[in-house]
Amino acid sequence: MKILAVDTATEACSAALYIDGEIQERFQLAPRIHTQLVLPMIDELMADAGLRPQQLDGLAFGCGPGSFTGIRIATGIIQGIAYGADLPVVRVSTLAAISQACLQKTTHDTIFTAVDARMNEIYWAVYQRDAEGYAQLIGKEVVQPANEIDALGLSGYGIGSGWLSYEQILKERLAEQLQGFDAEYLPHSREIALLGAVGMQRGLDVSVGEAMPVYLRDKVAKTTAERVLSKKEV
Repeated sequence: MKILAVDTATEACSAALYIDGEIQERFQLAPRIHTQLVLPMIDELMADAGLRPQQLDGLAFGCGPGSFTGIRIATGIIQGIAYGADLPVVRVSTLAAISQACLQKTTHDTIFTAVDARMNEIYWAVYQRDAEGYAQLIGKEVVQPANEIDALGLSGYGIGSGWLSYEQILKERLAEQLQGFDAEYLPHSREIALLGAVGMQRGLDVSVGEAMPVYLRDKVAKTTAERVLSKKEV
C-alpha cells in the first residue's frame, strides 16, 4: 500500500510517504510559510520514491482541529491531488496523530490530548490504545476552556501544546487521574500516513468531495449585527 500524507494544522509543516509499512517524512517547524514548504516536500518524497500520484493507493491529511488557515492548506492540496489522480482520501484527526505518536513512544494506554486553541480554550480529546495498537477516540473531540475538560473517569498521560499553556488548570482539573504530561508533542505526517493506511484497510476512506476539514469551533467571530448589539448592551 502506498499513501501520501500531509499536515499543516499547527506551526509544524510535514509530508510523509507510506510504502508497505515503511515511512519517509519531511518535517519543519515553520509558522506562516506552510504554502512555501509543503509542495516541495511532496515533490521530493515522490521523486525519491520514483512515484507518480496515479501510482498511489490513497491520500491522508491532518483534517484538524488546528489553525483554520493551516487546515485549509492541507485540505486544498489533498483535494487537488485526489481529484487529478482519482484517489480516495482518509481524514485523520490532528489529535489522533499526536496521540498515536505518544502511544508508539511510551507504554501509556490512555492519552489526554490538549492543543492550545487560543481564545482561552483548548482542543481536547481522550484516546486509548486499541487491540492493534492504534489510537481510538473515547467520547468526542471538543473545544472548550481547560477548566471544563472531562477525562471520562479515566487515568491517563497528557500531551500537546495545551499542557504548556494551561498546565496548572489541567493538573488541578484532573488531579489523581493524571499520570504525567509532555507538552512537546506536535502532529507529524508520519503518524497521519500510518493512520491513513489503517483507515484504508478498515474502509474509512472517502471520495474527494467528502474530504473536508474539521474545525470544532463553529464560530470564531461575531457578525456585524452581533457586535452592534453587544455595544448597545454595554
